[in-house]
Amino acid sequence: MDSLPVPLVRRGFAQTTRRDPWWVTPAAVFTVLSAFVVYATWAAFQDQYYHYGPYLSPFYSPELFGDSPHAWFGPKPAIWPAWLPFSAALLILPFPGVFRFTCYYYRGAYYKAFWADPPSCAVGEPRKSYWGEASFPLILQNVHRYFLYIALLFIVLLAHDVWKALWFTDAATGVTRFGVGLGTLVLAVNVVLLSGYTLGCHSLRHLVGGRLDEVSKKPVQMACYTCTSALNGRHMLWAWCSLISVAFSDVYVRLCAMGVWTDWRIL
Repeated sequence: MDSLPVPLVRRGFAQTTRRDPWWVTPAAVFTVLSAFVVYATWAAFQDQYYHYGPYLSPFYSPELFGDSPHAWFGPKPAIWPAWLPFSAALLILPFPGVFRFTCYYYRGAYYKAFWADPPSCAVGEPRKSYWGEASFPLILQNVHRYFLYIALLFIVLLAHDVWKALWFTDAATGVTRFGVGLGTLVLAVNVVLLSGYTLGCHSLRHLVGGRLDEVSKKPVQMACYTCTSALNGRHMLWAWCSLISVAFSDVYVRLCAMGVWTDWRIL
């Protein structure tokens, strides 16, 4: 039986035969990512209310220079130009920001939500050509694999912040004692979610075993590959949960420092 050729019909922007509410997901991605970028940018330029007792906002960690007790090298350097805005977060936030912005999952999410490339599967897009990621500026997305190492380092640093959040100094006596506050749990949950997101990274999965032809012949790498693959299977969930948790951690520390919220001491 002869087969008849099926002509390809190019759809106009947002044209589709789909009957489901396909626009809900890209609209939600656009809203949440936009809100996060706006809030994170605002919080980074504040340079205040980012620490409370032993708590340090993950937006400002590690604090290289600053006015809090968490600063590694003391206050802002005297040589800092007066015309250039200073914030401890601006020295740190770009690194995890680039790692997340170039993430393989997020690329697909914001390409659809912000660039409509395409808006969704089987939905017409506003352009007729495909550029891919082989030319500038999208070729810069390849830095993701290198920023993975920085992201792994940040997990260690944030875990250390959780350790510091277990030690409270009495304002009256100056004695430091072990304790657990609600803020301690907030920062700890944030580290768990960020770890799940980072350790499930596609680049890490390739690094620990995906690049091998027969990873099953290397038991240690096979175990790492299996664990990373399990996390990678829920990479989208880890991505969104960790995005919300890192923002909420900053909100929690900020509102406690402003006196809006009272940190509940559990232990």
